[in-house]
Amino acid sequence: MTFENLERWLQELRDHADPNIVIMLVGNKGDLRHLRAVGQDEALALAEKHALACIETSALESTNVETAFTRLLSEIYTLMSSRQIADADAFRNQSGRSTNVLVETVQTPPPRNGCC
Repeated sequence: MTFENLERWLQELRDHADPNIVIMLVGNKGDLRHLRAVGQDEALALAEKHALACIETSALESTNVETAFTRLLSEIYTLMSSRQIADADAFRNQSGRSTNVLVETVQTPPPRNGCC
């Protein structure tokens, strides 16, 4: 496979997905280097151009497969953590707004003696 449609797919993702999406470019079949259609340098350049995470894997040899998932999850966690901090800061820095908090107390009846 080549990068023939990649630019269009990335644009579709950015147009229709959540703006905080994490995208990773994964080159699979790293074990078939002799059949490579896209060079590693080209993949890294494209990933850098589009701010994508990038990794080469081989499912056959089980190379970097777990690393790819771990890295993707780590990037999602980092993004979500920084987003939560930014949201909390924005909430604390709101001026002129009051926040009402409703606290409801539910009382349970005392236990009865006997069977019913």
